[in-house]
Amino acid sequence: MPHPDPPRRETTIVAILRGVLPDQVLAVAAALYAAGIRTIEVPLNSPDPFQSIAALARWCPADCLVGAGTVLSIEQVQRTHAAGGRLMVSPNTDPAVIGAAVKHGLQAMPGFATATEAFAALQAGARDLKLFPAASHPPAHLRALRSVLPADTSIFPVGGIGAKDIAVWLAAGATGFGFGSEVFRPEYSVEDIGRRARELVAAYTQARSS
Repeated sequence: MPHPDPPRRETTIVAILRGVLPDQVLAVAAALYAAGIRTIEVPLNSPDPFQSIAALARWCPADCLVGAGTVLSIEQVQRTHAAGGRLMVSPNTDPAVIGAAVKHGLQAMPGFATATEAFAALQAGARDLKLFPAASHPPAHLRALRSVLPADTSIFPVGGIGAKDIAVWLAAGATGFGFGSEVFRPEYSVEDIGRRARELVAAYTQARSS
C-alpha cells in the first residue's frame, strides 16, 4: 500500500551548511533565520552532523525546516528522522532512499539531472527535486524539462550558482535554490553569513517581483 504524502512546506532558499560544527550551528542558524532563510540542510559529510541536526530540531521555530543533506542510504534517513530532521536532501536519485524518507514523513529533495531521473524520483514519492550540479546544465535544460514534468513539481538548482544567477533560473522555471559556499563556509563569521544570506534573499525577492 502506498504511503500518504508527508506534509510539504514551500521552500525558496535552502542554506547548505557543509562542514558546520555542532558548537557553531545554532549561531549560524539564528543569523540565517534573521535574514529570512527558513530551510537549513546539514550535509552528512560534516563533523557530527546528527548532533547538529538534533540541536537545530530542538531550536527551530515552527516555520523553519531542517534536515540532512548528502543522504545516501536508508540508515541515514532513519538517523535523520531520529535526530528530529524533517528534510532529506540527496545528490542522486535512489528510489529506496526517497521511499524511506516519505515513509518517515520527511520532505524529500533528491538530486537529478535527466528526465529519466526526475520521473523516477517522482514515482518514488518526491515532489521537490534538486537539479544538481546546476553549473553543468544551462537554464535552457530546466526550461525543457518543465515542459514535461508535472506542474506542481518544485525544482531547486544547486551547485555552482549564486545571487547573480537567480533571475535567469527563475525565468527558466526554478522554484527555489540551494546555496552552499555562497552563504556558508566554516571559516565565515556569523556576521558574514548573515550578510550573505540577506543578499541572497534580496536577490531572490527582487527577481520574483521583476
